[in-house]
Amino acid sequence: MKGRFRTVLRAGHQVQLLQGWDELFAGMRQAIENAMHEVRLETYIYGSDSAGEQMCAALVQAARRGVAVHLVVDGVGTPRLPPAWAEAFNAAGVRWHVYKPAGWLGMLLPSRWRRLHRKMCLVDGEVAFCGGINVLDDRQDPNHGTLEAPRLDFSVRVTGPLTGAMHEVMTQTWLRLQAASEVRDADWPAAWRALQEAMGPGRGRRAAPTAATVQPGARAALLLRDNIRHRRRIELAYLKAIAQAHEEIIIANAYFLPGRKLRQALIVAAQRGVRVRLLLQGRYEYFMQYHAVRPVYGPLLQAGVEIHEYAASFLHAKVAVVDGHWATVGSSNLDPLSLLLAREANVVIDDVDFAGGLRERLVRAMEHEGRHIDPQAYTRRPWHQHVLDRMAFGLLRAILFLTGRRY
Repeated sequence: MKGRFRTVLRAGHQVQLLQGWDELFAGMRQAIENAMHEVRLETYIYGSDSAGEQMCAALVQAARRGVAVHLVVDGVGTPRLPPAWAEAFNAAGVRWHVYKPAGWLGMLLPSRWRRLHRKMCLVDGEVAFCGGINVLDDRQDPNHGTLEAPRLDFSVRVTGPLTGAMHEVMTQTWLRLQAASEVRDADWPAAWRALQEAMGPGRGRRAAPTAATVQPGARAALLLRDNIRHRRRIELAYLKAIAQAHEEIIIANAYFLPGRKLRQALIVAAQRGVRVRLLLQGRYEYFMQYHAVRPVYGPLLQAGVEIHEYAASFLHAKVAVVDGHWATVGSSNLDPLSLLLAREANVVIDDVDFAGGLRERLVRAMEHEGRHIDPQAYTRRPWHQHVLDRMAFGLLRAILFLTGRRY
């Protein structure tokens, strides 16, 4: 990886690990209630449940007291907002957009597979939240109803230099959506006002750090994945961390189907004596998600990689810890949709305390809420399981061929 990619981790960050919607919303609600200028929120799923209602109330209250509130939801994860909430947003002055609505063709066109999968919130350009948690009740699932236990998922609260990068990317996304909307409506004066308002003074722009404001703290960086400038940044960050690991790699990932380079990196790490542990999805959610990953288990298990499947509920985390100090929390799965197509955001943190706290939660989940995959039992699974697994894996490769991407 030397010479090809370098993640610049800057010091001066205060970071806090948040698990589940309740912890995330408690942090976001406090930040939003204290907001003076601006709230920006992006999410893949905005659930029509208690979580969505909580967030709706917080955003409406902020907008009513004059805070500029911008909300972006994905057009596949959130095809529509409840009419009552949309009306409340419009009445209060909350500005919202749906990113690339699927339309009547749905997901039949490969171009529609490029989704906004980021989950980010930025308040006054100073307090940031980033992770895998949607605006969705942890005990409710859109396809499976009420869950007996909450999903396992994480986010991080960050203050420090990376909030400037987050403000820039969220503002750019909003301006593109706003420009597209204004072009459709042929309202050029409104587009110009939107541009001035987004970039003007006092509207959420974060002041440049000074010597007085930069405090000692964790080293961190915001990593993005898009289809223009940052096609492989998140994948390369994983590859670099895995290649440099000396003792331990722990990865928890909901939709795990890494490409050849990532698989090989994990195998090589295990073969050179690094303890590699994976916490993966143990519940059947979708045919492709459940079966396509199974053919990947074989080479990993053979190399000595430990695989645990989360059994207590659905796993939705996208996190990792390497050697007890490097950690990442974000929205990016290690699968083709995230690594090749979707817009994603991860925070990378180099901090012993933060990494230790995340590691402790993952180890507890593996040991007490997971099923260890025995290599011999894996090879003896029924023949029809092999057929379904290979069918799903082959279908996924065919889908990728349609996108023109190699994986």
